[in-house]
Order: sequence, then C-alpha cells, then structure tokens
Amino acid sequence: TGTLTQNEMIFKRLHLGTVSYGTDTMDEIQSHIINSYSQVHSQNSGNSTSSTPSRKPQSSAPKVRKSVSSRIHEAVKAIALCHNVTPVYESRAGVSGETEYAEVDQDFSDENRTYQASSPDEVALVQWTESVGLTLVNRDLTSMQLKTPGGHILTYYILQIFPFTSESKRMGIIVRDESSGEITFYMKGADVAMSTIVQYNDWLEEECGNMAREGLRTLVVAKKSLTEEQYQDFESRYNQAKLSIHDRNLKVAAVVESLEREMELLCLTGVEDQLQADVRPTLEMLRNAGIKIWMLTGDKLETATCIAKSSHLVSRTQDIHIFRPVTTRGEAHLELNAFRRKHDCALVISGDSLEVCLKYYEHEFVELACQCPAVVCCRCSPTQKAHIVKLLQHHTGKRTCAIGDGGNDVSMIQAADCGIGIEGKEGKQASLAADFSITQFKHIGRLLMVHGRNSYKRSAALGQFVMHRGLIISTMQAVFSSVFYFASVPLYQGFLMVGYATIYTMFPVFSLVLDQDVKPEMALLYPELYKDLTKGRSLSFKTFLIWVLISIYQGGILMYGALLLFESEFVHVVAISFTALILTELLMVALTIRTWHWLMVVAEFLSLGCYVASLAFLNEYFG
Repeated sequence: TGTLTQNEMIFKRLHLGTVSYGTDTMDEIQSHIINSYSQVHSQNSGNSTSSTPSRKPQSSAPKVRKSVSSRIHEAVKAIALCHNVTPVYESRAGVSGETEYAEVDQDFSDENRTYQASSPDEVALVQWTESVGLTLVNRDLTSMQLKTPGGHILTYYILQIFPFTSESKRMGIIVRDESSGEITFYMKGADVAMSTIVQYNDWLEEECGNMAREGLRTLVVAKKSLTEEQYQDFESRYNQAKLSIHDRNLKVAAVVESLEREMELLCLTGVEDQLQADVRPTLEMLRNAGIKIWMLTGDKLETATCIAKSSHLVSRTQDIHIFRPVTTRGEAHLELNAFRRKHDCALVISGDSLEVCLKYYEHEFVELACQCPAVVCCRCSPTQKAHIVKLLQHHTGKRTCAIGDGGNDVSMIQAADCGIGIEGKEGKQASLAADFSITQFKHIGRLLMVHGRNSYKRSAALGQFVMHRGLIISTMQAVFSSVFYFASVPLYQGFLMVGYATIYTMFPVFSLVLDQDVKPEMALLYPELYKDLTKGRSLSFKTFLIWVLISIYQGGILMYGALLLFESEFVHVVAISFTALILTELLMVALTIRTWHWLMVVAEFLSLGCYVASLAFLNEYFG
C-alpha cells in the first residue's frame, strides 16, 4: 500500500473510546490542552489565590467532562513523548558548535524548526501535537523537552527506548518527569500487537476496523506508571539480559515483555496517507496490458481493502472474497471450496491464513488465486512477500516483477525476475536493491509499455541480425571450399574478416537499437500492444530458423552467383563476392528498419564509405 501512496501523512482522527475527534473538532482538543496545562501550572505555583479560581470551574463541571479532559491531556502527552523524532533547527550565520546549541535552548522559534524521523507517521503525530499546543522543542540521547501552550518548558529524561521492528510491530519508551519524578512507560504500535498488551476493553477492535475502512493507518497508544522499585528491578534484569552471550535477543525481548502487561489504553490515532498521482490510470493500463497485479502489504485487512478499492486495483462493482482466518487443514479446505464456487472475484487474504493454505494446499491455492483479477495479501512479513513471488515463479513459470518503496520490500524485489524500486520518503533501500529505480509509481507505465516493449523488440532484432551476419559469411566460405574439393583455402583473409565484423557492418547493425515500430504515445494509448509480446513472436525457434534459412540462402546465392556470373573474372572473385556481401548486409538492415532515425542513415553511409575507402589500400587482400 505504501508503494501506491505519497507517504505524506496527515493526522485525521483521535479516538478515546467514548469520544472521537476528527479534523473539524481539533480545536476542542486544543482548548482542553490549554485548560489542563494552565491548571497544572497554577497549582504548581504555590499561590493559593491563583489556585482557587482554577479549581472552581473544574469542580462545577460534570464528572464526565473532567475525565475526558484528563484523558485527552494524557493521550496528547503520550503521543508527544513516545516516538523517535528529533527537532532540527537551521543554523544561523556566525553561530557554531556549542553556541548554536545554547541558542537553540533559548530560542525555540516555530518557523525555524523541522522534524526528522525514520518514519513519516511519527512526524505527522508530533506535528499534530504541536498544532494542539504541546510542542517538542528539543531532544538528545538522554532527555526531551516539551513546550506547553503557556510557554513553559517540561523536561523528561529518557531512561530506556525500545525501537520499532517489523517483528514486534511496536515501539516503547520509559521516561521520568523532571518536575514530579514520576516514571512512565509509554508504548504505541499496531492493533494486532497491542490488543493483547492493553487492559480489557470493548471498543478497540471495532474502532480500528472503522478507521481502516476509511483508509486510515491506525496506531494504538498505551501507558503504564512504574514505581522506582519496579523500574530498578526491570533495569537490572534488562542489563543482565543484554550481557548474556547466548540467545541475547530472545532474553532481552522476554524482559521487555514482562513490562508489557495490563497497560492502560490511552487512545487510538488515525493517520491518512493519500494516493500518488495517476495511480488509477497506471493500474488500469497494466491490467489492459495483460499483467496480473497482486498487492502484498503489512497493513490491516480493512486498510488494504480500502486502498485496493480507492486505487481501482479492485473495481467497486467487483465482488471481493475475503478469506476467513484459518488455522487448521479442515478450515483451509472448506474455505478453498467456498472460494472455488465464486467466479471473477478479487481475493483478500491475511498472511497467517495464506501460510496455512500453502502448507496443505499449495498447488490448489495458487491455481485458484492466479485466476483472480486481483489478489490482496495483507499482514505479510517481508519474508512472506519474497516467498509468494518465488511460489508464483515456480507454479506458473511466468515472469514476475516486484515493485516496492521501503526496506521491507527488498527481499521481494530481489526474489522477482525484475525488481523496481521507488525512491521516496521511506529511503533508498528499495531503489538500491532493485534493477530499476523510479521516483513515482506512475512511471511504471512508461517503463514497461514504452521502454520494456522497445527493449524486447530491439534485442530480438539485434540478436538475430548478429546471428545472420556471422552465418552468411560462414555459408559463403563453406560453398567456396566445397566447389574446390573441400580445400582448406580461406576465402577472406586478415583485414577483410576483421573489417566485416567491425567497421563494415557494425554501425548499421547496432543502429537497430534506435528502431521503433510505434510511437511512445501510441504504445501508452494502446497497452494491448504490450500484451501481444507475451506470445513471444519476435524471438522464437520459428524466427531463428527463418533467419538461418535466409542466411544460408543468401550466402549460397552470393557465392554461386559470383563463381558462375564472373567465371572469366575468377581472379577478382574475392572482391566481387565481398562487395556483394557488404551491400546485401547494408540493404538487409535498411529493409528491416521500421522508423528511420538520422543516426541510422549516417551509419549506413559511413559503413559504405569506409568500405569504398578501404578498397584503395587493401589491394593484396582482394587479389
């Protein structure tokens, strides 16, 4: 899905369980944040006169309102703290080294600040917390500072950080509040990973589904307050696990998991990622070109289905068969039978169900899936993506092309016959691992329909011409030897053989790579022309044999013609036959060309000129 989208994330939805905030109600969150932080600061300043009025509206307000306000406060604070984002300030003229750092500490100008992170999702979340009043102003290895709507700076010390991995699908951070000394463990991640970690609730799964149907990427945010003793115990076990020699990763993960229990669910966030330009016409073009498209993604089933529909990978009128989650052989058999009864419908299947099907019914599943107009595999790990590509190659014997834009697509790109990497916001890992690198998904249309088609046609023509060029001179030598009782006398010697393979015929033959049978605009307008290539008519045993027959026929006629017609001039048979050979070769190239290019004309006349010029000083070879 990331390959089809722009990777420009916009925060769209915050859900707290009982209340949901969208883009039009963000100002409510802002007012809640301003109120809660003004109350916190007025209470912290030990002045009783300022603390009483601030408490009054709080007590008179209904209890639900108070709890919503505090929950918003906690959720926004968690989003502002649980990330790997660093604010970056443009260096000013004349400021360097430590002085720049000092200036950053004093002057947190909003215009001068940009955020850097490995994932655009995280930047979108931090930019959103800034828009509602809680701004990340500074971060280093050990601490981060937040600015409240009132301009106060809150400092939090980073005690531990657990980075996001594609296996764990979550990231965590343990911070200590400088003012109160409270230790809090914040965690955010995919709903699949987080649903077992958070305390029991009845809304998370349903709301995740609702957001995913809108095409939003969801993240679940949770927290856990730790006492000093709990943290010290955890730290000692964590450090011990990091020092172990055997199974270090497993032991470290086990210690972290001991914390990930009964966490308090704070909120669910929804971030929108818009489709790239011209995704729909490009996918339509590929389908018309006879290319089957499968979408392999790590996203949730609902998000994947939504993006498949919005990109018209699956047309809105088309039936979709959502493969039920299966865990046993019997369930897989029943589900496959149900799917077999449906015709011309798109298939949506999760990675776990796919693994079960491939374990027991590999051949049947691939056969059925290949008949579908489109297949969407969601919740796929990077290794699963590569496995699916290899499976299709093995079962269908067809050429596969894998297109990806992130590091998680590298294994799939390398497994396919042709890998295309999109260079985007997710870095350059995919484009560096691929055979071809492009900047936008829509360029695939031109890459395949124009360049791919021309490459195939030109390679076929060039390959067969090089073969014809070698075979025709071999035939002439064979005919010459057979006429003179198979005497081992070379027909053309030294420079003539070298010249024939290089300057006399090389330029016209290699100029065939500039030939094109239709204009690029036509190839893009009629992708069915590409579909015709799959029949392999340009280069096959049939065309090879035709060229072999042409070469033998032409070589035989040239040699016999020279011997019969110029019997009296037998002394000049070498010059006569060689001239006829060169002219035949140049004429054959001219007759094969469909669209003339000025370089082709230059190549023809240059080769002919070189031959005529060489006649003057290669007398002894023509004797």
